[in-house]
Amino acid sequence: MKLKTIVIFALLVCACVLPLHAQVGEQRHNFAVGVNGGINLNSVSFSPSVKQKNLMGVNGGVTARYISEKYFSMICGAQIEINYSQHGWNEYYEDYPTLSYTRTMNYVEIPFLAHLAFGKNRGLQFFIHAGPQIGFLLGDSEKIDGDWDGTIADSYTHITVEQHGKAIDNKFDYGIAGGAGIELRTKAGNFLVEGRYYYALSDFYGSTKKDFFSRSAHGVITAKITYLFDLKK
Repeated sequence: MKLKTIVIFALLVCACVLPLHAQVGEQRHNFAVGVNGGINLNSVSFSPSVKQKNLMGVNGGVTARYISEKYFSMICGAQIEINYSQHGWNEYYEDYPTLSYTRTMNYVEIPFLAHLAFGKNRGLQFFIHAGPQIGFLLGDSEKIDGDWDGTIADSYTHITVEQHGKAIDNKFDYGIAGGAGIELRTKAGNFLVEGRYYYALSDFYGSTKKDFFSRSAHGVITAKITYLFDLKK
């Protein structure tokens, strides 16, 4: 499984870098930089499973993009971001509404994205982003409320609590990011609205046979707005 994820990750890196070298269309040298910001809807894929609902977090940072060519109607380039991003999960049990547990995890994330767009040089464009992403955990915090011990002792339903108070084992995160959106290109700059999904290939808890969790990976839905201004057209 580890070899498979490494191969997938390497292929995505190649897919992101390829637009910079595959000069088969109308060459361009458009370089733009700017800022981005948005919100995350977070969850974690646990095995054994943990009941939860989406946890909201913030996402924002800086963006740099290079457009290398236009091939027929498709505009090709690459984009990199350095973002502060909040991940985590929010546990929820319908039968025990007084129980509450939230873990918030703060990352510096760096997505490396292929940028494929369709549209006019000025005006509206539709674009697709896809590529690998890495992240570095800055810190985490947890909030717990309710009589967990009493509920677990009296309950016939098993509730997983091994994650409560458990330290993060792996602070390096990596996975696949992809999304789509629209861009308005004007003389005052470029305005992008995007929806994106991140699927982690790594686990933040140990996942060996001796560990409790065999899977503990982030899944993040992001809605963001980006402003870019051209340094080179």
